[in-house]
Amino acid sequence: MLRAFLRQVKAGAVRVAMATVVVLALAQPASAQLSYQSGQNISPAFEGWEANDDGSFSLVFGYLNRNWQEELDVPVGPENSLSPGPADQGQPTHFLPRRNRFVFKVRVPADFGDQEMVWTLVTQDKTEYAYGSLRTDYKLDNIVIASETGALGIGQSNAATRANTPPILTVEGDAVRHVSVGQPITIEATIADDGLEAEIRRTRALAERARQAPPPTAPPKLSERQLRPPVRITVNKSLGLHLSWFVFRGDGEVEFDPPQVKTWEDTRTGANSPWAPLYVRPPVPEDARWEVTVTFDQPGTYVLRGRADDGALFHDRDVTIVVRPVTQ
Repeated sequence: MLRAFLRQVKAGAVRVAMATVVVLALAQPASAQLSYQSGQNISPAFEGWEANDDGSFSLVFGYLNRNWQEELDVPVGPENSLSPGPADQGQPTHFLPRRNRFVFKVRVPADFGDQEMVWTLVTQDKTEYAYGSLRTDYKLDNIVIASETGALGIGQSNAATRANTPPILTVEGDAVRHVSVGQPITIEATIADDGLEAEIRRTRALAERARQAPPPTAPPKLSERQLRPPVRITVNKSLGLHLSWFVFRGDGEVEFDPPQVKTWEDTRTGANSPWAPLYVRPPVPEDARWEVTVTFDQPGTYVLRGRADDGALFHDRDVTIVVRPVTQ
């Protein structure tokens, strides 16, 4: 009888242990998901809309490439199209890793009304859609854009953040250029900025120090959370003017010298990304002129996009490079 009792106790202990394992597994946070270097698909995203001076609107799209490393190419066609209208409305065909916000705009007329612009994207045998509309809650302004890009502390609305305007990028030379495979080509560009990023950096540094400061002396009945100043601040993007070039269209290998700052949200420590811990922003050239040398290993037509970013707002310019085969 004693043996039977011990067997029951042992069986109960096993059941309790198994149940504990199940509970612990279910208790894992939703964010504890596997990450992938390659093999995953891309999800298009509608970012919002902007009103244009002529009464028309611009629908703004981006995407999430679920891979941390793999870059995919999807030519314009049934697997990369927009509707209504022509399939090609300026969308990318080369997709960088991770989250890429505010990638391209589609202009629609003033009478677009309650229609939807649909971006269809097929990758890794999966079809996904983004639906662009003029819903009032999707309206974009500079504060919204700065917040969405992860700018440091931009959630605070003050005189400096409200007055900040996007930098203006000017690319020198022709918009369309020709080069041969393996032949380097240099692109020069200048950036004009309002200079307010320094003031924004100062105010955000003050807010960060306030957040990290110990709570003031108060009666013990108050919790530490109650004592801390209610400062909302994000510390995952470095503020400061920089210029990055990347491939917007074209499926060959492209080499940039010097290596360009990542324009996608790479949050890994030490990554060459404004969202990464330990990121060190390259210094602004003394003459405010950025130069990059680009080399292509395959013939074709490439669209390179330059993005000037002050840490909160940005401005894009494109250069088309027609790459010829090497003459025998």
